[in-house]
Amino acid sequence: MILGLGLLIKGADFLVNGASELARKYKVSDLAIGLTIVSFGTSAPEFVVNTYASFQNHQDIVFGNVIGSNNFNLFIILGIAGMITPLIVQSSTVWKEIPISFIAIVFLFIMANDFFDQDSHVMTRVDGFILLAMFALFLFYVYKQLKSDKNEIESTQKNYGILKIWGFIIGGLIGLIIGGRLVVTSAVEMATTLGISEKIIGLTIVAVGTSLPELATSVVAAIKKNNDIAVGNIIGSNIFNIFFILAVSALIQPIGYETVFNNDLYLLAGGTLFLFIAMFTGQKKKLDRWEAIVLLIIYIAYVVYLIGKEV
Repeated sequence: MILGLGLLIKGADFLVNGASELARKYKVSDLAIGLTIVSFGTSAPEFVVNTYASFQNHQDIVFGNVIGSNNFNLFIILGIAGMITPLIVQSSTVWKEIPISFIAIVFLFIMANDFFDQDSHVMTRVDGFILLAMFALFLFYVYKQLKSDKNEIESTQKNYGILKIWGFIIGGLIGLIIGGRLVVTSAVEMATTLGISEKIIGLTIVAVGTSLPELATSVVAAIKKNNDIAVGNIIGSNIFNIFFILAVSALIQPIGYETVFNNDLYLLAGGTLFLFIAMFTGQKKKLDRWEAIVLLIIYIAYVVYLIGKEV
C-alpha cells in the first residue's frame, strides 16, 4: 500500500511536468492536454480493474468502480484541489466539457436501467458500441479544441527536449498504473477479509484506490497553479470512465445492473450540475474554496450513508 501510494504521487508529478511542457512546446492549452493525455493516463487503473472484473463476472465491481470513481473525482479531488487554490478555468470547460460529462451520466442511466424492458437491467454489447461511438465523438471534439485553441501559454517552460518530455509522461504513467494496481490489490484483500460486499468495495475502496492517480495529479497541478490540468483531468477522466471503460466492459460480456446504483448516479448528476452552476455564476469561471468545501462535505455524508446502510 505504501509503495503504491509513493509510486502514484511521484508518477503524478512526472506526468504533470511532462504534460505541461508538451502543451507549451506545441502551443497547446493545458486544458486540452488535461482532457487527453493526463485524464486517459490516470484512468488506466480503472481500465485494468474493470477489464479484469468483467472477465471474472464481478458485475457490481464493474459499475461500482466507475460510478464510485467518478463521484470521488468530482467531490473529493475537485474539493481538495479547490481548497488548495480557487480553480479558474477556460469558458469551454463550463459550456462544453462539464455538459458532456453530464450527458455521459444520462446515457449510462438510460442504458443501465433498460426502461424498455423492466425485467432486464443489463448493459449489452450494443450499449457498449453506442458508448464507444460517443467516446469517438468526444475525441473528435478534443481534436477540434486542439486545432482551434491558440491561447497564449504563460511561460515557465524548462526547454526540455522531446525525449525527456515523453520520458516524464511515460515514466509517470507507468508509476501511476503500477502504483494504482498495488493500492487496489492490497485494499481489496483487506476489504474481503472484513467480509464487505462487492458493491461497497467497488463504490469505496476500489473506486478510491483507482482514483488516487487523479487525486495525486490534480493536487500537484493545483499546487503548480495548472488549473486547467487539475479540472480537465477530472472532467476528462469521468467522461473516459463512462464512454470508454464501461463500453469495453460491456463488450467483453453483458453486465447486469443493480438499480441500487441509481442513488449513486443521482449523486453524480447532482454534483455535476452543482459544479456547472458554481462555475457559471460570477464574473470568472471559478470554483471558490467555500464551494469546494461543500463538495467535500457532501461526499463525507454520502460515505457515512453507504456505511450505515451496509452495517
